[in-house]
Amino acid sequence: MNWDGDLRFTDSGWSFHDFRGDRWTNILNPENQVYLRNAYRVLLTRARQGMVLFVPLGESLGPTRSSTFYDPTFNYLADLGIPVLK
Repeated sequence: MNWDGDLRFTDSGWSFHDFRGDRWTNILNPENQVYLRNAYRVLLTRARQGMVLFVPLGESLGPTRSSTFYDPTFNYLADLGIPVLK
């Protein structure tokens, strides 16, 4: 499963985003936030014999793939005890 920048872990909790055009926008509607969180929950709970979570490396070249979107989420998942494959 690819974990993208739409659901990000931050110092203040989860942050919800939608990619529109050429940039990320904040999802402010609580119902849409619940929908996005639930989409990840469903994907995470459907694995029967294992799953690999892929959190992309950020890139400094483009503002839509910044490492600030991905690194905190990766670190959070690793801190939960999810093994890191190398």
